[in-house]
Amino acid sequence: MRVGILGDIHGNIEALKVAYEVALEEKVDKIYHLGDLGGYAPFVNEVVEFLMENKIEGVQGNYDESVAYNRKHCGCKYDNPIQAEMAHLSFEWTEKHTTESSKQYMKSLPFSIEFQTEGKKVKLYHATPIKNNLYWYEDRPEKFFLLMADKAGADIMIYGHTHIPYFKEINGKYFINAGSVGKPKDGDTRTCTCIVEINSSGAKVRFIRKEYDIDKVVNAILESSLPHYFAEKLSLGR
Repeated sequence: MRVGILGDIHGNIEALKVAYEVALEEKVDKIYHLGDLGGYAPFVNEVVEFLMENKIEGVQGNYDESVAYNRKHCGCKYDNPIQAEMAHLSFEWTEKHTTESSKQYMKSLPFSIEFQTEGKKVKLYHATPIKNNLYWYEDRPEKFFLLMADKAGADIMIYGHTHIPYFKEINGKYFINAGSVGKPKDGDTRTCTCIVEINSSGAKVRFIRKEYDIDKVVNAILESSLPHYFAEKLSLGR
């Protein structure tokens, strides 16, 4: 089975369109998204409409949950006071501009998706099996990975949230961070489509990076009332 994964879109409709086309070109059997549909870029409703129109199933991210239920913050991690302020402004803007129909869609998203294929149990999450805003970086200790595998009760785990892609195999368990479609943080400004090929022996993963009309999104951020900070970060892949 070949699966296309679209991680952390964050209001970037132009990146989403290209990532989706990549998945189609790869002739995947199924496409899933990993949540966090809004924030940082202004096209949250367009992203929701695109996912619905193309019948792309997915899970609920921390941003989706916070926006849908009118929380006071996005549940994001901040490294410094400036980042905290910018994140708050982004969340405030997104919550205000997300339509009720988009919020209802976000509410309907499940915490996880599970399926069996090729004798393997596969589980999809936004961040981890226990929390949708816990950061699961590649340099976490091996015991953390195995703990998450135990909590998930799965052979293959696919998730995002950190916006930095990676693939690890530990003791016959497969861990896949799909990266980010719309807001990469690994210094590569291109969109990311994660292609997972699952067979009886395990999983193979490719991260396909492709250019999209980033200038269109940058200009849209600058023309909106979102902080220009997000246009700069998008341009740097940070």
